[in-house]
Amino acid sequence: MAVPKARGVAGAQGGLSGALNAALKDHGGIWFGWSGQESEDPEGNIHLQRSDGVTTATIDLSARDIEEYYNGYANSTLWPLFHYRLDLTRYERETGKGYERVNERFADCVSPLIEPDDLIWVHDYHLLPLGERLRARGIANRIGFFLHIPWPPTRLFVSLPFHERLVRTMLEYDLIGFQTDEWRESFLHYCRKELGAEVEEATGTIRFEGRTAIARAYPIGIDWDHFQAQGASEEARHAEQRLLSSTRDRSAMIGVDRLDYSKGLPERIDGIGRFFDQHPDRVRDLVFIQIAPPSREDVESYQDIRMTLEQKAGQINGARSEVDLVPIRYVNRGYSHAELYGFFRAAKIGLVTPLRDGMNLVAKEYVAAQDRDDPGVLILSRFAGAAQQLAVDDTGAVLVNPYSPDDISHAIRVALDMPLAERRARYETMIGTIRDDNVQTWTRRFCDDLAATAGG
Repeated sequence: MAVPKARGVAGAQGGLSGALNAALKDHGGIWFGWSGQESEDPEGNIHLQRSDGVTTATIDLSARDIEEYYNGYANSTLWPLFHYRLDLTRYERETGKGYERVNERFADCVSPLIEPDDLIWVHDYHLLPLGERLRARGIANRIGFFLHIPWPPTRLFVSLPFHERLVRTMLEYDLIGFQTDEWRESFLHYCRKELGAEVEEATGTIRFEGRTAIARAYPIGIDWDHFQAQGASEEARHAEQRLLSSTRDRSAMIGVDRLDYSKGLPERIDGIGRFFDQHPDRVRDLVFIQIAPPSREDVESYQDIRMTLEQKAGQINGARSEVDLVPIRYVNRGYSHAELYGFFRAAKIGLVTPLRDGMNLVAKEYVAAQDRDDPGVLILSRFAGAAQQLAVDDTGAVLVNPYSPDDISHAIRVALDMPLAERRARYETMIGTIRDDNVQTWTRRFCDDLAATAGG
């Protein structure tokens, strides 16, 4: 994607699109990446489009590239490994080759778009080696990289074949960004222990084989102004009233997540089941709405998670439903930003319990949608990156261990019974950070720091 004075920047399309679109609208430039389309002629032309002030330059991939690069190495090797799921990580030589091959092709295609004074900002695990590929083609510009997911501890990362080679390519970036200090420190530990690099912990400076890279934490935020504008829309108001009228006198608790095993959805349902087991009389006090749009449906582990989630929700509903109520509503589709704002505002509890997350913007959006005079309660996994910002000294979000049904059950009871004064105090702890540390602040901090580096 592009940054100030830039026309060519590389980024992967996907869940980070909202943040990158906001950055591009503010600064201009080009967002380069995969179109999301399969083509019988993947070597064809770059597709240039301009929409809502954002220029995109995309290419198609072949069926083989999608299977090996996207479904294979990116989402069946790197994604589970970086989310600490060694049990789901597949190590296959052919998918690794596909990952290398597609990154070479990205470098070939984006290089002609890059001007000498451009800043280049590469995004996420799909494109870890792209900076090194650009250097090999003579690109001496300042190049930054941002990882939107966790970086695993060294003892887990070394299970990846050719892990040293992958990190060596990353050190060709001038600036490497992480969501939290925890992920940054894990990366620095690897560089020092496994590569023998010279590392300055305080500054994040890494010196290795004649090059210098800097690693820093840049917690991403929401597009505050855009989200609040959505909340003022008729679509948001209709969604809020729709949820309130359908829940009648019950408090609504909401979860909104991609259908992904890192989000802890089966564990979340287990916690809700435990709550109803421990407090059967409260089935008339609470209704849980889980919105879970499908993702990566060609990957077997994602098919399994959907089946498991449907089964668990069905078991609780079968045991606890009455003719006039169902305790869990499971919705396997997506909604617009405006509709989500309305749903969040109508919900008295936001339940965000990933097993591991780089940041989690849903947690921030839930709080941003609340009525300041009568806010809801955010229940948040201590393993979400957002916990470092939204839970301070036992205020803000109610933290839980997402692996513990008892912990989730207890947090739900606390949230349901929380007095208004405490809800307001917790809301005030969080809202300033969410408003001020927004996506524009994130973009400005990263781009300013990248521009201040020595460069390629």
